[in-house]
Amino acid sequence: MAHRTADRGTDSKPEHVPLDVPTMRETATRLLAENAELPSLEELETLTLLLRGQIMVAIPDVETAAGKLPEDDVPRACALACIGEARMRLRLEPSNATLPAGVAHAQRLARSVRALADHYVNLGCQS
Repeated sequence: MAHRTADRGTDSKPEHVPLDVPTMRETATRLLAENAELPSLEELETLTLLLRGQIMVAIPDVETAAGKLPEDDVPRACALACIGEARMRLRLEPSNATLPAGVAHAQRLARSVRALADHYVNLGCQS
């Protein structure tokens, strides 16, 4: 049985919600701060899923903003390189099922989240 969504009678697109850069940075800092406490396995799993989701949401916005710049623009090239690295990190899994490997993996994701947030701001999407 096919499911259908209700037609509200509007032809407008859903409103675009900007990235929540402060939350992205706060999440990344939970793993990257010098005084960061080691998370439990459950907390690590939650943080990893949250970071992956933030990357997946940020990539299209940063890519759109970078795409508006001239092809030879340095900030565009930097943003696109960051996107490529973030996509690669999304495809990777921890090397083994230990807590240290999981933390290292989550820290790499956190660095991508922080970099995407920085590019989002530097490309003028948010102050």
